[in-house]
Amino acid sequence: MGLITGLLTLPIAPVRGVVWVAEKLNDAAERELHDPAVLRAQLALLNQEYESGDITLEEFERQEERLLDRLHATRVGPAQIDQR
Repeated sequence: MGLITGLLTLPIAPVRGVVWVAEKLNDAAERELHDPAVLRAQLALLNQEYESGDITLEEFERQEERLLDRLHATRVGPAQIDQR
């Protein structure tokens, strides 16, 4: 970036900073959303909630299916899922 471009775009520098932070937060959230270790921990917690009677069988099965689908998607990749 040249000196003139830098001076002309100086007023929007805070916006670029906010966009950069938002992108970093989005990247971190995506990594956590698709991390197999996090998904397995959520499955274990779900199992504990069911065994302690905090949730019903229907709720357990619904959430378990959602988590297992996400875990399966991390293993096979999104391109292979779209082909089904």
